[in-house]
Amino acid sequence: MAGGEDGSPAAAAPLLLLPAAREERRRRARCREGCPGCRVEEASKSRAGVPYLNFFYIWVVCLAAALPIQSLFPYLYFMIRDLKIAKEERDIGFYAGFVGATYFLGRTISAVPWGMFADKYGRKPCIVISILSVVVFNTLFGLSTTYWMAIVTRGLLGLLCGILGPIKAYASEVCRKEHQALGISLVTSSRAIALVIGPAIGGFLAQPAKKYPNLFSEESIFGRFPYFLPCFVISVLAAGSCIACIWLPETLHFHNDDKVEAIDELEAQAGDSNLDAQKAKESRGESTKNLLKNWQLMSAVILYCIFSLHDTAYLEIFSLWAVSSRKFRGLSLTSQDVGTVLAISGFGVLVYQLAIYPFLSKYFGPVKPFRPAAVLSILLLATYPFMTNLHGPELKILINIASLLKNMFAATITIACNILQNTAVTQEQRGVANGISVTLMSMFKAVAPAAAGILFSWAQKHISGLFLPGDQILFLMLNMVSVIGLVLTFKPLFSLPNAMSRS
Repeated sequence: MAGGEDGSPAAAAPLLLLPAAREERRRRARCREGCPGCRVEEASKSRAGVPYLNFFYIWVVCLAAALPIQSLFPYLYFMIRDLKIAKEERDIGFYAGFVGATYFLGRTISAVPWGMFADKYGRKPCIVISILSVVVFNTLFGLSTTYWMAIVTRGLLGLLCGILGPIKAYASEVCRKEHQALGISLVTSSRAIALVIGPAIGGFLAQPAKKYPNLFSEESIFGRFPYFLPCFVISVLAAGSCIACIWLPETLHFHNDDKVEAIDELEAQAGDSNLDAQKAKESRGESTKNLLKNWQLMSAVILYCIFSLHDTAYLEIFSLWAVSSRKFRGLSLTSQDVGTVLAISGFGVLVYQLAIYPFLSKYFGPVKPFRPAAVLSILLLATYPFMTNLHGPELKILINIASLLKNMFAATITIACNILQNTAVTQEQRGVANGISVTLMSMFKAVAPAAAGILFSWAQKHISGLFLPGDQILFLMLNMVSVIGLVLTFKPLFSLPNAMSRS
């Protein structure tokens, strides 16, 4: 029997080979002809270079989804004023916060269903539907004539734009493991490029009949709807990115992994004690409910939610504070000034994410820069209230530098959180895992603009008479969110994924 011709010992012998041989056997068993996920996986293994074309498509569609968020802030204050919902100037921030919140509330409701949809039907259909929703509802938002129309169209846009979770899973699947940091950083860099283009579009194209009377008359559609032009331009860009989706390869595997399961079982019967094989088998059998028990995933998601709340509240407060008058300890900037500041900082963050962060991640890993970025962000934000004492070129130079540094720190934290989340689960669970992440993050982001608007309005009504001026309390409360996030990066509140702790 030891060397019998039935071949059973000989068949068992290869199962005891090196881990690389077992992985190759598992890969070949998984490969199916006609499966789009298998084609992408094989192409990634045969091509050692960076898949620049696929990364470009990811960047384009993420940009189209991010622009409606980032373009809003330079003109939101003036839009709420023109809709005449606020009874006095100090109430504008209160109502502005809810316009920003409804988008994220809609995304909270739909994120997990979109993740499940992407895991069942593919990443590509989810991406296409999301971009089409941008074309439709962003256009309708620009045509809003009442406060409630603006609220509803923003809510529907958030509900139907379910791209964020699936595109993160897609970015980690379309490339080799060594390029995942770059892929996910491209997803987050869409926020950076949106911070360049979005505020510029919103700041310079809003109210075109007043800013450019030689080009746009008050009787034209752009004169009657003063905030339609920036929305229309973004919708046109989204329509173009929808066409680019034609060339997006699908990365989801449309087949069962029965052969892979059989190989894992044979390896276990042969006495294979390799922990990775056992963990892979367990993870494939893990249900969606068990993702909530995966503390490596959930601790990263919680961090992501806390800092997402902070970043969204910061953007809301900064935009309102920058355009409010000096009598309320604001900076009295115009929408063009705010758009310029956000565009400059966005361009700087884009350069940082593409040229600097990959080297930081390579030499220090995605986690080590995390805590220094959070600490430096807290120290920087504490200086903001004192900028109201500056005027002219000094103010513009310092506010640009501060905004750039703040967004660089935020980008470092966000990329690290995304890498931690996608490393903590297998490919089959990334769509749902990112859906859970986006749902919880969107809940925090839905709270952030509303809370920031209420807090901003309160601060303007309490400029003096408290232990600190209202604006200093405003930024102090914002910093407390970062402090909570920083505390959550330490054990036992945080658990590093096994794949990263072994590396």
